[in-house]
Amino acid sequence: MKKNMITGSKLWSIAMITSLLAACSSPATTSTTANAATSTTGTTKTVSVSEQTSVKYADLVSLDADDTNISWSEADSTAIKLNGTTATVTGSGAKAANGSVTISEAGTYVLSGELTDGQIVVNVADKGTVHLVLNGATIHDNDSAAIYIQKAGKAVITLEKGTKNTVSDGKTYVYADATTDEPDAAIFSKADLTFNGAGQLTVTGNYNEGITSKDDLKIISGSISVKAADDGIKGKDMVAIQAGTITIEAKGDGIKSTNDTDTTKGYVAIAGGTFDIQSGNDGIQAETALVTDGGTYNIVTGGGSANAPAKVEEGPFGGGGWGGGTPPTDMGTPPDGEPPADMPEMPNNGGTNAGANTNGAAASSSANATATTDSNADADTATTATESTSAKALKAGTDLTVNGGKYTIDSMDDSLHSNNNVTVNDGTFNIESGDDGIHADQALTINGGTITIAKSYEGLEGAIITLNDGDVDVTASDDGVNAAGGETETAANTTASTGSATTATDATTTSNISVTETTGTTSTTDQASQGTTANQQGRGPGGMGGAAASNNEFHINGGSLTVNAGGDGLDSNGSINMTGGTVIVNGPTDNGNGALDYDGTFEISGGYLVAAGSSGMAQGTSDASTQNTIVMTFPATQKAGTLVHVQDSEGNNILTFAPAKDYQTVVVSSPDLKKDGSYVIYSGGTSTGKAVDGLYTDGTYSGGTQVVAFQSTSNVTWVNESGVTTANTGMGGPGGGGQGGFGGGRNRSQSGTTSDSTGTTDSAK
Repeated sequence: MKKNMITGSKLWSIAMITSLLAACSSPATTSTTANAATSTTGTTKTVSVSEQTSVKYADLVSLDADDTNISWSEADSTAIKLNGTTATVTGSGAKAANGSVTISEAGTYVLSGELTDGQIVVNVADKGTVHLVLNGATIHDNDSAAIYIQKAGKAVITLEKGTKNTVSDGKTYVYADATTDEPDAAIFSKADLTFNGAGQLTVTGNYNEGITSKDDLKIISGSISVKAADDGIKGKDMVAIQAGTITIEAKGDGIKSTNDTDTTKGYVAIAGGTFDIQSGNDGIQAETALVTDGGTYNIVTGGGSANAPAKVEEGPFGGGGWGGGTPPTDMGTPPDGEPPADMPEMPNNGGTNAGANTNGAAASSSANATATTDSNADADTATTATESTSAKALKAGTDLTVNGGKYTIDSMDDSLHSNNNVTVNDGTFNIESGDDGIHADQALTINGGTITIAKSYEGLEGAIITLNDGDVDVTASDDGVNAAGGETETAANTTASTGSATTATDATTTSNISVTETTGTTSTTDQASQGTTANQQGRGPGGMGGAAASNNEFHINGGSLTVNAGGDGLDSNGSINMTGGTVIVNGPTDNGNGALDYDGTFEISGGYLVAAGSSGMAQGTSDASTQNTIVMTFPATQKAGTLVHVQDSEGNNILTFAPAKDYQTVVVSSPDLKKDGSYVIYSGGTSTGKAVDGLYTDGTYSGGTQVVAFQSTSNVTWVNESGVTTANTGMGGPGGGGQGGFGGGRNRSQSGTTSDSTGTTDSAK
């Protein structure tokens, strides 16, 4: 099912990564694997290239000697002793007056004691580096920033080892005039700001923000706890965190960068550290790129997934819907002559879907009127709707790249989100999301890691989704995987490919992308031809006769994917291509959705696929596949946990599977299936083998009831309890073309015993 949201598709510039890498002091060697998909019907629509990138913290962040300097001595520094509303300065470069201390020269200043209502001001005309050492200091200002870096080349704040330091402000600021709105944070800097050391710092931003830098903000080490009325930690040009323990409680964003005018800035890069973030809005938000190499993260946004607003699902004729065309009158009937009770009614509009979302885009419908808006909230091309709040855990305006780390996320909104591309190269994720588990407006690429999405509206969503490796387990109330959206209409679009890079050109943007190569591939597909052949190749309901597929693609090249979906299991508004890996789908129980749902084709050439679900919208793989598939429709719904067993004529195990939910149709594709092979399907029974996600390997199967014995006649064989049947190619629901038979005839009973001698294969392991 598609989300009922007015938001249109958007195309964000992807030139930023090139600019960032070019600006690095040690650029990585580059090569590119790209996927461009273009439809040529009507106005040209282009989905941006699917990039696989391993850009890292070191590619974006460089440190100088000042950033890492934690040393000081009494002889070479100025001591500032705080005492109530006064301070004593010993040394040069600073003066105390009227309860505040002003530092006017570059140098090292060691602060200790308590200032109950005053300010530390840095105003260095020669743009030198000011080194502030917090050596057991408590600083509070009732009506302004407690530490205010007005002018300096750089400010470095060292947290002295073994000390506890506190900085806070009041709830109301007093400004010079009505046009002034800075400072607005307990620690506020107009210069580059770096934190280091092994001490502790507690910051309370009662007025607005906790820590703000109008330039670069770096955290090298230390234990920093921030509580803020709005954002916790904010840097304009960058936020770079190398290590440390960061605890944030913020009503706005937890960590964010804000530069939206320079594509080489406005990023967040994290090498490691420990993070505990509770935010009203986004947990970590980058205006441009967000890169995490490692670290341990516990992030709760917007009160968590339980606080997410209810989603509104469109009916089977809304959104991507039935794909156009006229519904056929011959839909086939089950054995009792009646269609399933929950089969969606046919539209009464001459085949026209008036409520359809014509671009097939799917977007988040999360909204929370109590939260504040964000400058990087999802902008879209429609003029009638925007998200009123953004409460995502990890959010990037352009590209989000995760290279490692451990993430525990409970987000009201998407858990991982990019307005452009998301790449997961490694990491361990435990996700509960009130919306999408992982969402990319353009390309979502998974090259590794262990991803468990225990709760979501839709698990994985992107215009082009690629699984190259990794272990992914998705639970979704709607679609488990949804390849949708990401299209933009232009007057003219051309896509050219050259050796190591792909150049996409349209009326507004030219970008050359060069990134570090990672494992796996994403193939190039001519979607225009797929749209016209979907009716011949699709097996099972999906887009009706005449339906046109979009540019969207889902590629499975390796790894493992387990899906438990209330809506469609695997859903693509375009096509699905599988070359390797293991995919297990526990699809819907209602007949308005399907375990597999695609508008173009599903071509499988390798790997292991099993998909169980309802029969009303069942699809198999496409006839153009080079690996064989069996689609079995049972005469009645089977109870969850009831084994379905497929073996060949020699007793070799092809499939022993216990679906997690009630089911009536099972799709299985395996390298062991032969086009002219003879097979027997059993129901029930037991297995002594080991089950992983319901799929048994090894062991012995016994005690089942034979449902049907048959010989496959093509590379996609549809069967019911009577034997081989032919899939109708006209009727369809959301997805590709063709309808499976509902079964018929009488059940033939026979018990069987076989040894489960074969297991699943994963070419990527």
